[in-house]
Parts: sequence; C-alpha cells; structure tokens
Amino acid sequence: MKIKGTLIGFTAILMWSLLALMTAASGTMPPFQLSAITFAIGSLPGIILLAVRPERLKLLRQPAKVWLTGIGGLFGYHFLYFTALRNAPAVEAGLIAYLWPLFIVVGSALLPGERLRWYHLAGAVSGLAGTVAIVSRAGISFEGTYLVGYGAAFLCAFTWSGYSLLTRRFEAVSTDVVTGFCLATSLLSLICHLALETTVWPANGGEWLAIIGLGLLPVGAAFYAWDYGVKTGDIQILGAASYAAPLLSTLILVLFGFAEPSLRIALACLLITGGAVLAAKDMIFNRRKRETAPAE
Repeated sequence: MKIKGTLIGFTAILMWSLLALMTAASGTMPPFQLSAITFAIGSLPGIILLAVRPERLKLLRQPAKVWLTGIGGLFGYHFLYFTALRNAPAVEAGLIAYLWPLFIVVGSALLPGERLRWYHLAGAVSGLAGTVAIVSRAGISFEGTYLVGYGAAFLCAFTWSGYSLLTRRFEAVSTDVVTGFCLATSLLSLICHLALETTVWPANGGEWLAIIGLGLLPVGAAFYAWDYGVKTGDIQILGAASYAAPLLSTLILVLFGFAEPSLRIALACLLITGGAVLAAKDMIFNRRKRETAPAE
C-alpha cells in the first residue's frame, strides 16, 4: 500500500513538470485569471464522479479544519507564489519557494509513526542543490529591496509543506474533498483577478488547449494524486523526489526547444536523481531483500 501510494504521489510530480511548458504555451493570460480557469477545469473530474456516484457526496461532509487546510494550501500557495513573483526576481523567488520539499522532509519527523533519517535529509539537500544548479545560470543575487517578495516566497514554501504534512494527518478523509478545494480556489482566484488584473483571453486554439491541459493535469489531476500520495505513501521520499519537478520541467523545455542542454543540467540531473534514490534507500533496498530472500 505504501509503495502504491508513493508511486501515485510521484505522478503528481511528473504532472507538475509540465507546468512551465503548458504555462508558456498558454499565452499572456494574467496569473489569477489563469488560476481561476484551470482550477475550475481541475474540479470537473471530481464533479463528474460525484454526479455519477451521488452517494459519495457524503464524503464532502468534513470538519472545518479540513476545508481550511485544503483551501488554504491550494489557494494560499498560489496567492503567495504570484505575490512573490510580482515583488522579487523570478529566479530568487522561485528558489525560495522551492524550499517546500526540504520542509516536508524535515517536518515529517513530527508526524506519528515517522522517523527522520540522515539519508532523508541528505537526499532533500542534494535535490535542493540540483535545483540551485538549474535556476542559477545567470547567477543568484538576493537584494534587500525585494524583501516583500522573498518573504512571500518563503511563506509560499511553508504553506505548501504545511498543507502536505497536515493532509497526512487527515488520512481518513477521502480524496473526493480535493474537488471542493479546487472549486474554492477557483472562486477565490476569480475574486483576486477581478480586483487586481485586466482580463486577457487566449488568442488562438493552441493557447486554449494549453489552458485545458493545465487544468486537467498539473492544476487538476496532480492535486488528487498528491493528496492520495501523502496520505498513503512515504511522505519523506515524496518530499525529496519533488525536486525532480524543476529538473523534468527543464528537460521538457529543452526537448521542445525552449531551453538549451548544458553540463549544468546534467549536474542537476545527477544531484536530484541521486538525492531521490538516497532518500528512498529503505524502500528500494528493503524491497529487494524481501524479493531475494529464500522461501521457507
């Protein structure tokens, strides 16, 4: 069950790796407008399931703390991320925001039944180093004038890691509730869009396809998979493996001609892959021992 949950959780990381490519292909739509539309699309699979199986509607009756955690995690993360990008350079803000996998690994020590080992922490730090290698091609420079943006990025990392860890405590809560989280995030994003942005619609069918793809995968199915993964899988492995998302995202951009291959990307690949394997040491090698153990 734990291996299955971990693998399903990892599919969320794979889907998040498509985020940069699909966002780049979606045109110039403002971020909150894009968030409102894609989260509405992301809620559709859950709505369809509930329509087909209305008896599952009772699974949405959850305590207020569950709803506050879910909506705060999904909307809070995106609100803070957009705020960070508007108030600080994208490279530095993105790097700070991507502290969340490390926070998950360290914070997992507070969860019941979990123990933080040195190789979990080392794997997460290795992944962070790989992410630095990816984003620092033009150098990194933290300046005091961008403290608001840096602060928002740090809160962004803290929000998503906190959401992921608290979700683990709600392991008895059905993943169906993610449908409600997506709908609420869409509505709140729409409010922010109307208050802060000018509406821009896609210019062609290709941009619409990219937006639909965003809603179905990285801003849709990924959140359902992540919810299931952190509840039933190995959250420490998922935390360390999450650094694969920026690496895979970069490799996809290279494949589609949006970026150039380099030794820096190869180094990042080595650091992130090695870190993920190190963090998953117990799951990988203990399973092999069980498979090769002689039958009694």
